[in-house]
Amino acid sequence: MPENNETADLIAELAVARAALTNTVRDLTDEQLGEHPTVSALCLGGLIKHVATIEEGWLRWAVEGPSALRYDLPDGVTWADFAGGTAREYPQWAIDHQNEFRMLPGDSLAGILKRYEEVAARTAEVVATVDLSATHLLPEAPWNEPGAVRSVRRVLLHVIAETAQHAGHADILREALDGQKSS
Repeated sequence: MPENNETADLIAELAVARAALTNTVRDLTDEQLGEHPTVSALCLGGLIKHVATIEEGWLRWAVEGPSALRYDLPDGVTWADFAGGTAREYPQWAIDHQNEFRMLPGDSLAGILKRYEEVAARTAEVVATVDLSATHLLPEAPWNEPGAVRSVRRVLLHVIAETAQHAGHADILREALDGQKSS
């Protein structure tokens, strides 16, 4: 499918949001990426890792459908247990999600940005070839209405919005970290 104006516009808008996010880590050390300069548990490196993972997951969903994103719970664990922090066991996807927001041993600015660039390149490939009007069921999870369906277009808009939202969070973190503004 040839790239059309809508596709080009969506990719360009996502690139603007990504740049706003990645500009917040300009000239920082790996250690600074993991600092928590506000009362929240957010750190700049973790935000970029999270956004890259979310984008990657949703674009996999765009290609593969609902099986690409699953939020299964271990046998005997309910969503109430999970939400209340009383689950006897947590699924790997939840552990991975928590780790997205942290700088882990071996994480570096160069590595995080390289992965995000790879995700961005894959997104551009997918968006250039996928039917934006194609629809899929959303994953079964309490934050999605049962049986809800979304178009690839709407999910891409969600990715853009989430990236922009987290760029705003990152801007606040950067300013609290060292007084620098990202723009």
